[in-house]
Amino acid sequence: MPEQPAHAELHRWHRRFAVDANNRAWTLSEKAVLAPEERSELLHAAHAAAYHWSKIGTTAQIAHADLLLGRVHALLGHGESAMTFATEALDAIGSREAEPWEAAFAHAILADAAAASGRTALHAEHYAKAKALGGSLADPQERAQFLATFALVPAPR
Repeated sequence: MPEQPAHAELHRWHRRFAVDANNRAWTLSEKAVLAPEERSELLHAAHAAAYHWSKIGTTAQIAHADLLLGRVHALLGHGESAMTFATEALDAIGSREAEPWEAAFAHAILADAAAASGRTALHAEHYAKAKALGGSLADPQERAQFLATFALVPAPR
């Protein structure tokens, strides 16, 4: 039977897989059109990232993984799953001193999940909050990253 890897080595591998899967899923989630095989890869990558972050991540990294899962499930039309992950992320981010970009993303993803699950009032509420928070982001890179995702969230009617 092979030896178990050292704790530090296992931590490095979980981190590497979490980052790689996370980056792949976000890249796919921002595409205008996904091929069927990309939709499957997107779902698997997002859940793989969440799994690896659950093993070694901070509270913030785990919340970010839930944001990604909320985005992915909303994109794929899984409204209730999207709501579960987006709500968990917003709760985790709201329970601590979060960065402004985190709050903006959390409201945007919850708006996306609410739209996917047909909750129009909740969609409108969190869309407005995300728009206001995102519009006040001072850092140009954070603002650009937020706007790239927020542009994919359907506007309320």
